[in-house]
Amino acid sequence: MGWRNLFMVAASIIAPLAIQPAMAQETNGPVIRIAELVIDPAQMAAYSAAVKEEMEESIRVEPGVVALYAVSIKGRPNHLRFFEMYADQAAYESHRTSPHFKKYVEVTKHMIRSRELFETDDFQLSAKQR
Repeated sequence: MGWRNLFMVAASIIAPLAIQPAMAQETNGPVIRIAELVIDPAQMAAYSAAVKEEMEESIRVEPGVVALYAVSIKGRPNHLRFFEMYADQAAYESHRTSPHFKKYVEVTKHMIRSRELFETDDFQLSAKQR
């Protein structure tokens, strides 16, 4: 799935948050983050298992986690890009302190060769209604 399609799918999930201005004012809107990671190729299988477990748990138990997407760069499977959407800043902070996220950080810290995190400002989120 290309980045354009990824953003469209993600935007369709978060669109209800953007449509409700009162809620957006109370929560200061969604928090959207992008991460670029390079994983040690010898550790890819273990990293993949750990991150899938963490993402599935986050989506299942954290109501403020709106979407978590991970893709690899074609031809470079250990170069990952993550797109994360949280309902608001409190949901993001809650995610960072969750037991499953802390476990992921501890388990994978030796597997990650480089990490670059991008905080974002809302620009335009558009999607077709389902």
